[in-house]
Amino acid sequence: MIVVRAPLRISFVGGGTDLPDFYQRSPGRVISTTVDKYVYVVINRTPLIPYISARYSISETVKKPALLEHTRIKAALLDLGIKKGIEIASFASLPAKTGLGSSSSFSVALLKGLSAFLGKKLDSAEAAELACRLELTLLGEPIGKQDQYAAAFGGLNIIDFQSDNSVVVKPLLLDYRKKLEFENHLLVFFTGLTRDASSVLKEQKVNIQKKIKVLKKMANSVEEFTKYLFAGKIIMLGKLLHEAWLYKKSLASTISNSVINELYMGGIKAGAWGGKILGAGGGGCLLFITPLEKKQSIRKALKKKAQSLKLLEFREIPIRFVQSGAEILFNADLKNNGKLY
Repeated sequence: MIVVRAPLRISFVGGGTDLPDFYQRSPGRVISTTVDKYVYVVINRTPLIPYISARYSISETVKKPALLEHTRIKAALLDLGIKKGIEIASFASLPAKTGLGSSSSFSVALLKGLSAFLGKKLDSAEAAELACRLELTLLGEPIGKQDQYAAAFGGLNIIDFQSDNSVVVKPLLLDYRKKLEFENHLLVFFTGLTRDASSVLKEQKVNIQKKIKVLKKMANSVEEFTKYLFAGKIIMLGKLLHEAWLYKKSLASTISNSVINELYMGGIKAGAWGGKILGAGGGGCLLFITPLEKKQSIRKALKKKAQSLKLLEFREIPIRFVQSGAEILFNADLKNNGKLY
């Protein structure tokens, strides 16, 4: 048995510039951090059972990978030539479609686990690239590359996307006291709304040519955000996040909606310095940068607003930054001296 976990992430500024249609025209750049919420993938070798089993929100048992309904597992098994004798199960700290990159975290964990199943060890860059290949090339999803690299590498990073399709991850060596101070000024709320990132990104992809100037500003804002972060200027980080949210909303009509706008303005009126919807938009989680003394009043204001909007699943998501990326927590094959049973 092999157990793998990959962290979820929150991104601050630069989101959207990791799409190939943009960074092949102009360099993309994102700043993000992984947090203490995870996707787990468990892989079990079943040599005496000549089937493929996949267990997630439903359970599937089929004679060959091509019959699987789960698109990522099916494509990965077909690509790697794994035909039978395997069980795959997944678990997560949070529901899917919350804007914290869970789909790509799953892909990274899956491919790291399947590679171990085949006796291969992937480094962070290899895991990220394989996940990008799975999602962008094999499945043709209209998404970017930031989530795969965030999940694979872990930590607080600037991630650069180059026109030749290469990706450079630059860890931010921020003093732990400043990192903790920044973390303490954050609030994350699950709106109770879920959405398919691909459906939001399709419109954004179509709009890239006419939004190229806005996207360049978003990429350039990463440098400014980093400067304020190292200087410990939390208020300026909030203002920059608010500005980035206004830019983001202009990229596609599906990124925000009346419910998200009401929740966001509720947080701002209660004292937050700035915020944004995490992920592609249309639902998921709201992130705010707030004064410490206003956190409780913001919580109360958002809870009251969510009740008035009948958002039954609305809740706060407590988060802490983590350094580790995708990792194999347990590998029975190694404990058996490499013998494959």
